[in-house]
Amino acid sequence: MTSSHLSDASLHSLPERVTIPGYDRSKVVPGIVHLGVGAFHRAHQAAYVDDCLAAGETGWGITGVSLRSADTRDALTPQDGLYTLAIRSSGIEKLQVIGSIGAMLVAPEDPDAVLAVLTDPRTRIVTLTITEKAYLRAAGGGLDTAHPDIVHDLANREMPRTAHGFLAEALARRRAAGTPPFTVLCCDNLPANGATLHRLLTEFAELRDARLGVKGDAGIADHIAHQVAFPSSMVDRIVPATTDADRARIAEELGVEDAWPVMTEPFCQWVVEDNFPGGRPAWEDFGVTMVGDVGPFEDMKLRLLNGSHSAIAYLGLLSGHATVDRAFADPAIRAFVDALWAEAIPTLPKNAGLDTASYTAELAERFSNTALAHRTAQIANDGSQKLPQRIVASALECIEAGAVPEHLTLVIAAWIAACEARGKTLPERHFTDPLDVPLAALFERSLPTEEMVTAVFDLAGFTKDHTGRQTLVEFVATHLVHLKQGGPALALAALGIRSEQS
Repeated sequence: MTSSHLSDASLHSLPERVTIPGYDRSKVVPGIVHLGVGAFHRAHQAAYVDDCLAAGETGWGITGVSLRSADTRDALTPQDGLYTLAIRSSGIEKLQVIGSIGAMLVAPEDPDAVLAVLTDPRTRIVTLTITEKAYLRAAGGGLDTAHPDIVHDLANREMPRTAHGFLAEALARRRAAGTPPFTVLCCDNLPANGATLHRLLTEFAELRDARLGVKGDAGIADHIAHQVAFPSSMVDRIVPATTDADRARIAEELGVEDAWPVMTEPFCQWVVEDNFPGGRPAWEDFGVTMVGDVGPFEDMKLRLLNGSHSAIAYLGLLSGHATVDRAFADPAIRAFVDALWAEAIPTLPKNAGLDTASYTAELAERFSNTALAHRTAQIANDGSQKLPQRIVASALECIEAGAVPEHLTLVIAAWIAACEARGKTLPERHFTDPLDVPLAALFERSLPTEEMVTAVFDLAGFTKDHTGRQTLVEFVATHLVHLKQGGPALALAALGIRSEQS
């Protein structure tokens, strides 16, 4: 065990092979507030910002905000916000210390401090990585106005709990003070994420205005709807959970302790809609693609990367594979992913310049990376929130085009089977989903398969009022019968894919 930890004081004692921040951190001014400082943000946006700071753009330091847990703050604050990014490919690991995060705040502990940094005139961009479920959408896609945290934030404007509450209150205070609004940049896997967050926050602000008895341009809703920029972005980098073995290995390499290093792959992509009235870093100088329309890139990533990731996760779990590389090395799962891509590619935007052949070849290489040990159980979390944009949308478009979504629908069936397998062939709570309680109650009813699939679709809000709904239900029910009778081997064999295939 080492006796000291990573910090500004220990930076220059690190081994030469470790890359350290190439700038004076004391001269960095906070210009970005990030909500949801998890491992992905630290491997992705924070690394891009670190490059910008090293190039002399010192006005874009990051203030991190955790909306729930204090874990990240507790790990990074004693380290002056520093952490190690371990970029891993099979047999090779590059270590880089990232210095772009300065202060760390925990919203439940001190909402006033969070509102203070959000209203600081130096804050010109607010980025978010808070996962799909934290946007608090109802089954129909609108704001879940009955959610207890939304109800709380409407009644307690100065002590918010949600991203919606913090953003609306901060923008209201900035407007009252004559401070220009910040740009809100969503960095999550939501379809049209900027427009989606814009709509949800406007809905929240309308409820807020109604409660205050203000109307029209006197309220904050009109300000958010017409004066605040919400560019969309597409993010991509595989970031497996950090293990104790990772911490021990990194400490050995550094010669000091790092409470929370982050593991990632060499590949990194960020496509951003270029709409920043208050200015932005020169991200394009460091590999970020600035575009007028993120949509085609977003669709390709959601349907080809994220969709196949979900397939690998659920089929992998049901086949006994703990990590993505092991599941992808299974010839039957590998063949299924190829067929899934072939089914999804025709649903992507035409004439958008997408090179799907190169993209899927690169994905195959990334999924084969044995150094990442990306757990299938980690990817399996929150399937009811992820599958609509990753799988269900593609399946419905297949039906509309007269095609048969037999591979896409197996992914939905595998999700249901994996959920039902927890506490039986899989460990209880091996992965989690926002619908775990109603799903468990549904599984206990032992309904006929098609009736049960229909009930799951109702719970998750899949294909509501869509003419292709019954077709999807029937395909999923057929796959689910195969999965229950003979596991993934039988379900894949029914599609002409056998385990001996190479």
